[in-house]
This record gives sequence, C-alpha cells and structure tokens, in this order.
Amino acid sequence: MQSCKLTPEELKPSVYVLRLGHRPARDKRITTHVILVARAFGAKGVFIADVVDEKVKNSITKVLNSWGGKDYFIVDMGVNPVKLVNEWKKDGGCVVHLTMYGINIDDILDTIRNRCKNKILVIVGAEKVPRIFYELADFNVAIGNQPHSEVAALAIFLDRLWNGAELCLCFPDAKLVIEPSERGKKVRRIE
Repeated sequence: MQSCKLTPEELKPSVYVLRLGHRPARDKRITTHVILVARAFGAKGVFIADVVDEKVKNSITKVLNSWGGKDYFIVDMGVNPVKLVNEWKKDGGCVVHLTMYGINIDDILDTIRNRCKNKILVIVGAEKVPRIFYELADFNVAIGNQPHSEVAALAIFLDRLWNGAELCLCFPDAKLVIEPSERGKKVRRIE
C-alpha cells in the first residue's frame, strides 16, 4: 500500500529553485538538502548559480535513480543567476525570493497564488544575497523574521503554496518506495 496520490506534474504552478552562493568546500550538504527538499516537496528542478559541484550532482543523481524524478526533475549547475531571473520574468514567470527581511508569508501568499499561476522561480541564498535579487524579485517573502535555514524556508514555502498536497507525491519512475508503517522501516523495491 502506497500513500501517494498525485504525480509531480499535477502540482501547479510549476516551481523551480535558484540556489545562490553555493560554496563547494562548505555548502555541499546544505545545497544537497535544498535539492532534496525541492524534489520531495514538488519542485520541477534546481538551478545552482555560478558553480558546478560534481559531488552534489552525483549524490542527487543516485537519489533520482532510486527514489524517482530523473524523468522530470532537473539540476542545472553553473547558471548565470541574473540572466536566469531576467529570462524567467521575460517568459512570464514569477520570482519569489525567500528572505527573513521580506513580507511575512501569511500576508503575501494569496497574492502570490493569484499572480503566479504558471511558473515560479524560488530564490534561496547561502551567504549574503546581492541586493540585485531583492530588486529583481516580484516578491521578497519572509518565513519568519529570525535567522534560519534556507532548507526550512523552502520546505515551509512549498508546503504553504500547495496546502500540503505535495506530501502525497508519487514518482512514477521510482525503484524504491516507502510503505507507511506505524513502527519500523518498510521499503519496497519496484522492478
């Protein structure tokens, strides 16, 4: 018995994540977690600004091959972030920057849902985010106004955006699926 109810393609709008400031020597674990949360919470892919990190790419490829998503979830590294944001907006997409300095999610989420029906690019930073991204973003959104993790902010934003529907995702190409269990760990292999 599998508890999933929908495929990632059924979640609307389409959401992608732009990860700024990845430092391969320091951030590989956090960036990997940003990508894992993006995938598990229904995003269609992640763009890593400016750098290519083969260790992160290899780690995510293993997850996609086993747990699903390789047929639809993209990870694109070394992208020019300003160019990506400008092209995204020119193509009709919305840009949401998650920052503790923004407008509280509860005060802006309905506006985002109403204006961003097609596609959203969610920006999450690592180190200090350059001012240009605050200016280019359609929405600067705060998940609280205290220092916190970009991984947590992304998870909360996606969960609120889709009202929890993303927690029931099925990945049709998965080779491994978890069987819900009150106690213990049950993983089923799909041949």
